[in-house]
Amino acid sequence: MLNGKRVLLIIGGGIAAYKSLELARLIRRRGGEVRAILTKAGQEFVTPLSVGGLTHDKVYTDLFDLTAEADMGHIQLSRDADLLVVCPATADLMGKMAHGRADDMASTALLATDKPVMIVPAMNVRMWQHPATQRNLTQLIADGVSVVGPREGDMACGEFGPGRLVEPEDIVEAIEAKLGGTTLSAGVLAGRKAIVTAGPTHEPIDPVRYIANRSSGKQGYAIAEALARLGAETHLVSGPTALADPFGVRVTRVETAREMLAATEATLPADVAVCAAAVADWRADTSTNSKLKKDGSGQVPPLPLVENPDILATLSASGTKRPRLVVGFAAETDDVIEHATAKRARKGCDWIVANDVSPGTGIMGGDDNTVHIITEGAAEHWDPMPKAQVATKLAERVAQALTS
Repeated sequence: MLNGKRVLLIIGGGIAAYKSLELARLIRRRGGEVRAILTKAGQEFVTPLSVGGLTHDKVYTDLFDLTAEADMGHIQLSRDADLLVVCPATADLMGKMAHGRADDMASTALLATDKPVMIVPAMNVRMWQHPATQRNLTQLIADGVSVVGPREGDMACGEFGPGRLVEPEDIVEAIEAKLGGTTLSAGVLAGRKAIVTAGPTHEPIDPVRYIANRSSGKQGYAIAEALARLGAETHLVSGPTALADPFGVRVTRVETAREMLAATEATLPADVAVCAAAVADWRADTSTNSKLKKDGSGQVPPLPLVENPDILATLSASGTKRPRLVVGFAAETDDVIEHATAKRARKGCDWIVANDVSPGTGIMGGDDNTVHIITEGAAEHWDPMPKAQVATKLAERVAQALTS
C-alpha cells in the first residue's frame, strides 16, 4: 500500500488520458495522496473538474497562475511529491523532457524536480517506433527516468502494435514498487522460469456453443506480470479472455483444457507453476460439426460428458520435469478451507490459493480478491485486496520459496 506517499500526476494530451482518472482513484484507494498537473492538450480529453473530483485537490494547469506562482508553485509541486508520474506520456512530453524544455507547467515541474520520475508512454504505433521517439526514450532512461510500458494492442486510431497504455491497475503496482511497496529487488527471480495458467477454457459442444465458466483471467494475468516484474522468464498459458498480454510475459493462447495441458507441458521444465486457470472439469464426449437444432419435439438431445485432463495434478506428478514449486487455485462456494486442504492433498501440489467465489462476493470477474494460502499443515488468511496486490504478494512468496 502507498500509505501516505505523495504522487504528482502529470496528464498529457492523448486519448489514453481518460485512464489517468482511474489511476488517480487507485492511488487514493491504496492510501496515497495525488495532485495533478493537467496539460493544455490533456484538457482536450479530460476536464479539471473530473480530475479534481478524483484527486480531491486543486488541479494545476497554468504556469502563470499568479496565486500558485506567488510561491513558485511549479517548484513546490515538483518537490512536495515522492514521485512524479507522467501518464499518458505523449511523444511531445517525452521530447520536452529529453531536451530539457520548460515552456508550460508540466515540463517546468519536471525540470525543477529532485524526485524520481516515472513515465507511462501511450501513442500511435508509428510515433512510438519513430527514431526520434526512441532516441528520446534512450536519453530519458539514461537520465534515470523509469518507464512503464507501452503494451502492444488495439488502439483508438484503429491500428495494432506497441503504443497502448498500460492498464491503471498495473501502473499503480509499478508506483508501489518504485516507492518501496515491493520488498524484494526487481531481479530476485532472474534466471528462474515460471509458468502461469489463467482464464477459463471453452469446451465445444457444436460450432457455436461451448461449456465454460465466469473466469475473467484477471488474477492469473496479474500473477504472470508480477513474476515477470521480479525477473522471472514468465510464460502465460491463457484460455479465452478479453485481457491484453501482460507486460514482459510470453503468452500462448488456447481454447480447451487439452490444449492448455499440451501448451503447459511444452513449456516445461520450469522452477514454478501457478495454475490459476479455471479449467472446465468436463467436456462433451463428442463435438458435432453442425449446429444442434431444436426439432419441435420438446426432446432435449443427450449431451454425454467426459472428464477433462487434470492440469494441476499432471504438473504435480511430472517426475524429473516437475517444477520445484507447484501452486494451485481452489475456487469454492462453501467450506472453502476444508475443500482447499483436501484438494491440495489430492492433487499433490505444494500450495493452494483458495477463495470464496459465491455470487455475493463479486470475486469471479471482479477486481478484488480474498484468498487463503494452504500449505502443508497450515492456512494463512489474507485480507481483502485488489487482485493486482494479491499477485504482487504471491509473487514475493514464490520468490522467497525459490531463493531460500
